[in-house]
Amino acid sequence: MKATGIVRRVDDLGRIVIPKEIRRTLKIREGDPLEIYTEKDGGVIFRKYSPMSDLQDFAAQICESIGANTGHVAAVADRDAIIALSGAPKRELMDKPNSQELDKLMESRKNYRYQQGEAMVPAAEGSDKYHLGVAAPILSQGDLMGCVMLLLGENDSPLEEADQKLAQTVAGFLGKQMES
Repeated sequence: MKATGIVRRVDDLGRIVIPKEIRRTLKIREGDPLEIYTEKDGGVIFRKYSPMSDLQDFAAQICESIGANTGHVAAVADRDAIIALSGAPKRELMDKPNSQELDKLMESRKNYRYQQGEAMVPAAEGSDKYHLGVAAPILSQGDLMGCVMLLLGENDSPLEEADQKLAQTVAGFLGKQMES
């Protein structure tokens, strides 16, 4: 655990303010759920909660199936990072923070398909090797949870509309799984 040197008081309603710098660094947005852990020595740990983490194994199986059947790199991301991947080395993308461009795309809640001549959208921060071929937001009860992506390498040609429909179908399915 790393000390920040910041001290905050608990108010009369039991609330504490997380400083803006820490929220920005950890990508904690207004309304994000935080999981609370306690330690034996009296410490309290707040960890950003991702409902997608409950589906991580399932998402990995879906990625493997998509990758095997399409020949493309398949990935699922929550709102912060790639949580499931198939068809690319895990060390290159797995658990890497989403790129700012991907974050903006997810926030728009629109489906995306790369077109020849457009600027390439990297999947993860600091990774220029893979970019989005198609992406579909995962929505559960109207809330954005993440996205399903088929990724392209540096020399791959754009994907077809059928690939986009596949990503949309899987995203819809994952969203429904989170509701139950």
